[in-house]
Order: sequence, then structure tokens, then C-alpha cells
Amino acid sequence: MSHWPYPKVLAHRGGGTLAPENTLGAIRLGAHMGFKGVEFDVMLAGDGTPVLIHDQTLKRTTGTRGEVAHTAYADLVRLDAGSWRGPRWRGERWRGERIPRFEDAARLCRERGLWANVEIKPAHGFERRTGEAVARMAAELWRGAELPPVLSSFSPVALAAARVAAPQLPRGLLLGRIAPHWREMLRDLECIALHGNHRALSRRMVDAAHEAGFAVLAWTVNDRRTARRLRGWGVDCLVTDRLDRIAPDFAS
Repeated sequence: MSHWPYPKVLAHRGGGTLAPENTLGAIRLGAHMGFKGVEFDVMLAGDGTPVLIHDQTLKRTTGTRGEVAHTAYADLVRLDAGSWRGPRWRGERWRGERIPRFEDAARLCRERGLWANVEIKPAHGFERRTGEAVARMAAELWRGAELPPVLSSFSPVALAAARVAAPQLPRGLLLGRIAPHWREMLRDLECIALHGNHRALSRRMVDAAHEAGFAVLAWTVNDRRTARRLRGWGVDCLVTDRLDRIAPDFAS
């Protein structure tokens, strides 16, 4: 059977669709709305600084040209990563939100008592380096924490590097489609959980994962009917963009 001691509903990219993703403002909003856990993405800037961002390019969230992996953090921090989301939400002002460093997001989480699912999001060609850097920093930033973060990734290379760099931190493998050899993949990486696209999951799949000793996290679940079905199957954790529809206490 699985063991999932972490929050059962997570705010995707900090604040879901209600805030500019992967920003400190998004994390604060998730906390304000009562979420006890957040998910966010970490990639390396051009100078090796781990930063919160999802895309390899800067266009969608900052409106500028360039690639994260080839832009130093000193240049990234000058960009406005909030205006694209709109001017405000219930008094929150998004203009001027910056691309935060991983260490700043981690400290905010610890200050607010938030658990974190840290997705290692390497740029192409930086899988091993990103896995190592994120894992080492996470181990340091959450040193002594009762519930350390789970490190997740679509990249087996990044997760393998994270396992070597910080073997004490739990890991989850992200899968858009469930491969026939998913058990072997999770065991090879010594993962505690399967992080699956909710559309690829079934009751049988959830049961099989639990029988193999893995927890199951489902992403990205944005309607209550789907959330109820997944919870009925025994899914351990839901990740949502719709913080206004699926409350942090939904699973209970």
C-alpha cells in the first residue's frame, strides 16, 4: 500500500490560474486561500541559478525574447513576470512580479508552513546538471524539515541525478502516458509516487500502483466531478489550477 503524508490537494504553479504562475505572489495567494501544499517548476538560468519558470523560453510569461538556459539571473530578475496574468485578483497586484530564485520560493514556503512538490524542469541538454543542482539546494533549504519536498520530473535523467545528489529526498516520476514498464521505471529511480496525467489513470491503474507500494498524484484536475472520481479511486493527491473550485480541504 502507498504512504502519502503530504497535503492531498496542491496549488499548481503556486496559485493556479488565479495568479501569475511560478511567482512568489502565486505562492502567497495559494497560502492565503488555505492551501497547505504548492507545486512549482525549477529550471537553471544561464549562470546556473535555479529559478521558478515552466517554459524554456521567456515569451509567454514575460513577453520578451530569449531562453532561460542562456540568460543570467541578473537579467531574468529585471523582467516583469506578472503583467501577463492581468492587473490584479482580489486586491493582489501582479504587475512587477519577478521570476524568483528557487531559494526565495523555498524560504517563503517554509515561512508560510507550505509543503512543496518541486518539479525539476530541465532545459534540453541540462537534465543531469539541473537534477543535481535542484536536489542539492532543496536538501540544504529544507534541512531539518519535518516534511521535506518531493522532487518530481518528467526526466528520468534529472531524477537519477537528484537521487545521487540528495538520496534522502523523496521523488516522483511524472508520466503523461503510463508506459507498460512504469513499475520498473519508478523502482529504478527509487520513487515514492507516480505523478500521472489524470486522463491516463484508471481505478485499476491506481490499485496497481498502491499494490506496488507507490502513491499516486494526479495532475492537473480542474473540475469537481473529476476530482471526486479520482478520490473515489484512491488517488492520494490532486494538483489543481482551479483553486476557486477545488478547495484545499476537498479531499477530506
